[in-house]
Amino acid sequence: MSILIFIAVLLAMAWFWQDSLKSRERAIQAAAIACREIGAQLLDQTVALKKLKLARAESGHLNLRRIYEFEFSLVGYERLHGRAYVLGQKLEQVQLDRAEGTVIDIKSHAHS
Repeated sequence: MSILIFIAVLLAMAWFWQDSLKSRERAIQAAAIACREIGAQLLDQTVALKKLKLARAESGHLNLRRIYEFEFSLVGYERLHGRAYVLGQKLEQVQLDRAEGTVIDIKSHAHS
């Protein structure tokens, strides 16, 4: 019986790893698109997982919500911060913090 539990744990870990890679790739792509839309540069492929938690999708199913943080620049020397929110494998939104303190939301409908 313990071998079955071990195999189940290994399979769960493999699924989580694969799911995380896909989610991060979606966040990188969304961050790059969002930066391009405002004429900014995504810095150093800085997209990194900041937070992971369970959340309900619109369908009511539980999914993993991952919040990725990244840095971008508008003029080449400052480092501004942004976030990409991914629920399951669906991009929810990208937020780009501007130096003036404003936030630009780019919703998933335009980039999924």
